[in-house]
Amino acid sequence: MFNFKIHLKDMTETSNLGTALTGVLLPGFVIYLHGDLGTGKTALTRALLHGAGYQGHVKSPTYSLVETYTIYLSQQEVNLIHFDLYRVLSPDEFLENGFHEYFDRNTICVIEWPEKAAAVLPLPDINISLSVSGKGRDVKLEGLSDKGSQCIARMEFAKFF
Repeated sequence: MFNFKIHLKDMTETSNLGTALTGVLLPGFVIYLHGDLGTGKTALTRALLHGAGYQGHVKSPTYSLVETYTIYLSQQEVNLIHFDLYRVLSPDEFLENGFHEYFDRNTICVIEWPEKAAAVLPLPDINISLSVSGKGRDVKLEGLSDKGSQCIARMEFAKFF
């Protein structure tokens, strides 16, 4: 398991982290985002999408629970599915909505509040925890699969910070 901790002092550095993540992601990835309200989970996802060249508006899926985006990684079209499970009451609700069908080897799934459906979610490749620290954010990235650990190890943080 590969871990990395970083302090992001502002929104520019959050965007830089999203760009750094974009450079190492692979189709089939599952990413869990942990943190209290307002810690930057959606901002990090937005930065990741924009880092992948997505031009449109990226909104929080707090009410819709899921938003789908098409991005390109290494010139390959990939769907990135952004879940916000804050309002999900049980793992059964996740299944009843058919969300489990989004998880496949061609899709990247980014999940805010994964603990709300942990019993039915696939294990993450990368676990990202965010917390407020002064005016910035402390971020911990954990590679929980071989491919997740390899991707974090390949991230080129120095050129973004």
